Amino acid sequence: MRNELAAAGITDPWLERSYAICRRLNAEHGKTYYLATLLLPPAKRPFVHALYGFARYADEIVDAFGDRSVGQRRAALDHLNERLLVALDRGEAAEPVLAAVADTAMRWQIPADTFTAFMHSMAMDLTVTDYQTYEDLHEYVYGSAAVIGLQMLPLLEPTDTEVCAAGAMDLGIAFQLANFIRDIDEDLQRGRIYLPLSELAEHGVTRQSLQRRVVDDDLRAALADQITRVRELSERAQPTIELLHPAVRDTIEAARVLYCGIADRVEAIDYQIFDQRAKVPTMQRLQVAAPHWLAARRARKHFGSGTIPPPRSGFASAAAR
Repeated sequence: MRNELAAAGITDPWLERSYAICRRLNAEHGKTYYLATLLLPPAKRPFVHALYGFARYADEIVDAFGDRSVGQRRAALDHLNERLLVALDRGEAAEPVLAAVADTAMRWQIPADTFTAFMHSMAMDLTVTDYQTYEDLHEYVYGSAAVIGLQMLPLLEPTDTEVCAAGAMDLGIAFQLANFIRDIDEDLQRGRIYLPLSELAEHGVTRQSLQRRVVDDDLRAALADQITRVRELSERAQPTIELLHPAVRDTIEAARVLYCGIADRVEAIDYQIFDQRAKVPTMQRLQVAAPHWLAARRARKHFGSGTIPPPRSGFASAAAR
């Protein structure tokens, strides 16, 4: 971690600690995503950890505070949003995770409205328990997934920002939909369904039938349709990966294969999502990651690691106060 921070020009002890905390959140809560992050040039990794660490930080308020009322969680989320906006405006914060994400946003000029959209989706989780159509769901996944792709995009240095922005959003949504398919049982325990009810109903699947937790041909057909959407989004995004900086292309391609591979695993276990967790086996993750890691190293050798914006003068000491 210290080598990554030094390569990124992060030398202040306060920010070093802040980024280290985000890295730990990434490693603990997103093993597949964390593995893909390790394929990035070392100088870019801390910033990705910061973005993911903040996402986990906010998500914990929504889901981990299950013993608190909706009103208490909303108050906590609103308070976090207020502190986030101040941190983004000032480029500094006294909380470690907010300090890291504010530093990242400031260096890479990540638009504040992407964070606002993310927090809006987090707030939706407090009261919205299902979505009738895909258009309804899209409001949620835009803020919870598509904007994560948009936040990442400046770090990936695209040659065509507009085209790559569309690809980044498609890929972020594909990742999230794959998770939704895998995590139906876990989400039901929280009272939520993240797949469009109207599309499930086309196959005779309802909230009540899902709650029986029985995999039948109707559910298999419904999930197969959702997996098709994941693959379509993934395939639509793939060509845009070639427009990113050469040093990061293999990282994003590995993430695409691994994350969308969750949908393949659902098929491989015959859609038995209530009995086992559909996860890409460790050996398969390594088989995907290894060649991309070698390719990424070759790309860095020939093309460099890309641009790393310098820190703003005085940022660290202000944050430490």
